[in-house]
Amino acid sequence: MIKRKHPARRLAGLVTMMFCLSTGIARVQASALIPAAPKLGSKSYILMDADSGEILAAEKIDEPMHPASLTKMMTSYIGEAEVAAGNIGRSDKVLVSEKAWRMGGSTMFIEVGDRVPVEELLKGIIIVSGNDASVALAEHIAGSEEGFSQMMNGTARKLGMVNTHFVNSSGWPAEDHYSTARDLAVLSKHIVQDYPEDYHLYAQKYFQYGVNKRTGEPLRRQANRNRLLWTNPSVDGLKTGHIEATGYHLAATALRDNRRLITVIMGSNSEKQRAEEAQKLLTYGFRFFENVDVKRGGQPLESVRIWKGAEDEVNVMIEKDLIVTVPRGTGKDLTAVLKVDSTIEAPITRGQPLGSLKVMRGEEVVKEVPLLAQRSVERGGFFKRVWDSIVMFFSNLF
Repeated sequence: MIKRKHPARRLAGLVTMMFCLSTGIARVQASALIPAAPKLGSKSYILMDADSGEILAAEKIDEPMHPASLTKMMTSYIGEAEVAAGNIGRSDKVLVSEKAWRMGGSTMFIEVGDRVPVEELLKGIIIVSGNDASVALAEHIAGSEEGFSQMMNGTARKLGMVNTHFVNSSGWPAEDHYSTARDLAVLSKHIVQDYPEDYHLYAQKYFQYGVNKRTGEPLRRQANRNRLLWTNPSVDGLKTGHIEATGYHLAATALRDNRRLITVIMGSNSEKQRAEEAQKLLTYGFRFFENVDVKRGGQPLESVRIWKGAEDEVNVMIEKDLIVTVPRGTGKDLTAVLKVDSTIEAPITRGQPLGSLKVMRGEEVVKEVPLLAQRSVERGGFFKRVWDSIVMFFSNLF
């Protein structure tokens, strides 16, 4: 909230600081040269910048659909989270149940009674979409697949996946099992950013596990079904899926020049179509858009006046790095506006909102984030509070 201005000390009141965000790219009316996003044949799709969260192309992104094996992204994410938290270990041996062994569809060829390391199950889930591996890991973590599904839904809510509900760990056909392109893009972003030590698995093209118990020969090597791993060197994940009810799905991400894009394609007619349409979106995003780093999170931006406090000033910051995605060549047109609330009285707690930082393009607000107190400020003593009250009273008269 911006209150009325009064002429007290510097920054006592509404403070506006504008500074240019130069990108070194000449303005050539680039916005007029940006074409519309490609129109695709898939039922639902999204293109998102992983750093800014900006959506660059979208079609029915909040329409619930059965996600098929894209479900396994949540299974692997929880597995990675459990390893990172120390609740399970990569080398822990997981006992394969009959339920896991009997799973049809894609498998990694584990046998009932086998003891398989968690690390190998994660590979089986991520690289070859093993339904057997998904159930085995789910049972190891939660005791049952039903219990694991509750963990999946709780994690989905925590990540902000508001139109998602899981009833199994593999994406096996089931009622009331659904997600959306937007939610799966959010999950994809967290997979990339939250557990980078595991992310390399999503780029692996092949996986082999197990031996023929009769001959002793290794079982056949299986290929990752993400065609883009072979055709686009920038692509390093994520997951494919297919189910008769909703078609062919693909969550893909690519990194180029330190910029990452995420696309989710749902409801394609074939493996070929989902790969080609994901490629179209990635090409569009890299060709016609760029990122601008505005400010780093946690860094002091300005010192602001605090009334009736043990200290007279506190620095303000933004919580996270502020990055915006704009049409290529228009970054030079952006300005940042820092606005601080006019009268700020102690006590102040660390992280308390004290204003806002707006990224502007002319009169348009491109993005807005809160300004936060960088530290706490306690109330001042009795005489300090009285003196500041007197100063504030007379300042408001002028």
